[in-house]
Amino acid sequence: MNNFYYQIPTEIFFGKGQIEQLEKEIPKYGNKVLLVYGGGSIKRMGLYQAIYAIFARIGVEVTELPGVEPNPRIETVRAGVELCRKNAIEVIIAAGGGSTIDCAKVISAGANYAGDSWDIVTGAAPVTETLPVLAILTLAATGSEMDRFAVISNMKTNDKLGAFSPLFYPKVSILDPEYTFTVPKNQTAAGTADIMSHIFEHYFNNVQGAYVQNRLAEGLLKTCIHYGPIAYNEPENYEARANLMWVSSLAIDGITWRGNDVATSVHPMEHELSAYYDITHGVGLAILTPHWMKYVLNDKTLDRFVEYGVNVWGIDPALDKFAIAGKAIEKTADFFRALEIPATLREVGIDDAHLEIMAEKAAKGMKKAFYPLTSHDVLNIFRAAL
Repeated sequence: MNNFYYQIPTEIFFGKGQIEQLEKEIPKYGNKVLLVYGGGSIKRMGLYQAIYAIFARIGVEVTELPGVEPNPRIETVRAGVELCRKNAIEVIIAAGGGSTIDCAKVISAGANYAGDSWDIVTGAAPVTETLPVLAILTLAATGSEMDRFAVISNMKTNDKLGAFSPLFYPKVSILDPEYTFTVPKNQTAAGTADIMSHIFEHYFNNVQGAYVQNRLAEGLLKTCIHYGPIAYNEPENYEARANLMWVSSLAIDGITWRGNDVATSVHPMEHELSAYYDITHGVGLAILTPHWMKYVLNDKTLDRFVEYGVNVWGIDPALDKFAIAGKAIEKTADFFRALEIPATLREVGIDDAHLEIMAEKAAKGMKKAFYPLTSHDVLNIFRAAL
């Protein structure tokens, strides 16, 4: 196991009715609030009204930034930064899924940066100061409610980039599973795939002795496999929604990968798909993952795939090792199909027009991956997924 530093400074309020915690939490950080959200879902579920009832009780000044995109745009970040400066915003409340929270995080940094917010995303400018962000989660997927990452898209340059800073952790996150009851089936499916991909990215590693992290990862994967279909078919099943919501947070907060760090593989590939075609992140991950697994399966990686097959899918350990690995990959693909996620890139409108440039950009950070990939390798995976 490698050396590591682990800290989660975010306060979590989990369960029914925890929205009421905002009444005592907001005044800790300020009186002038920017409320960031996406479409109309928070109004349809009554969350918007509940938030404003709290605002009225504590007498805050509110500015709104609605319309955050599923793949949040840098233009929306810039609009939020301008609102923060114009209205002397002191605290940002992000009500929504990971996209909304990611957008709020970069706004929180951009508000105190004199240059363009895209500099923060590219890493050209360090994050030195942020406004406090309070998150109210409505979709179990990205884990943004309890991590230091934010992903922002620039469609003009076809870039979807991840920025990170310890200052990006939300100060407070409200996790009420009931706010995910109205999530559409396709988003529940994509969210489950996203959670699993976060776990896969570090479960598949070459670090020796990271037994604790690997067993935790397997438990989280089994939770997704068990509760994902239940939430998909029974959207108001509180137990299923609660377990998915918590596994979403744990999948990326570091508990499964501090000490066994490894460069990610499938996420960089999917970011290129989203940057050029603006597809749903979790869908792209679900399409690519089985093809990546097949491509990197070899004598060197075999044992980890065997562990995955036996410990996660319950495959008979007496079988031939390659048979176990093959069955595990097949079960992974079957699981995503059972959630009615598209199985090919062409099904989501992707052709071969940009494959080479996407492969070249995606491969830049994969030299230290579980199985290092070149742009040629990534291109082969893209072609197999078409």
